[in-house]
Amino acid sequence: MPVHNLTKARVLFADTDAMGVVYHTNYIRWFELGRAELMRQLGVPYNELRKLHLNMPLIKVSCNYLKPATYDQILTIETGFDYIKKATVKFNSRIWDENRENLLAEGYTIHVCTNDEGKIRRIPGLLLGLIDQYNIHKGD
Repeated sequence: MPVHNLTKARVLFADTDAMGVVYHTNYIRWFELGRAELMRQLGVPYNELRKLHLNMPLIKVSCNYLKPATYDQILTIETGFDYIKKATVKFNSRIWDENRENLLAEGYTIHVCTNDEGKIRRIPGLLLGLIDQYNIHKGD
C-alpha cells in the first residue's frame, strides 16, 4: 500500500468565517500541514531540502469542498503521494472529521523543484528514492 500520513488538527475560532464554518482557504493550509508531516514521517522534512538549496513551490492546487467543518471540531488530514516526476511532485489530500466517518474536503497540490534562484531542477535522489521504497507512482 502506498505511503500516507494521518495528521490531526483542531479548528480554531480564527479558522471560521461569519457563518461559523471554516473559511475555504484554511483547507489549503491543512493540505500543507499534511504534506509537511508526511515528508517528516519519511525522513525528508522540508528544512532538510532547504539545506540542499531546494525549494518545492506550489504550482497548482485543487480542492473540492464536500461538507463544512466548524469551530472546535477535530479534523483528520490524510495526505499521500500521487506521483513523483522529473521535476514535480503531486500530493493528494483528504480532510475528514476526527473518526474518518465524513469526508469534508479533498484535493491535491502540485509542486515543482527549484533551486534558490527559482530555476526548475530535477527532483533530487533523496526524493526519487521514495518511489521504490514506498511504491509511489513515477510520473512520465
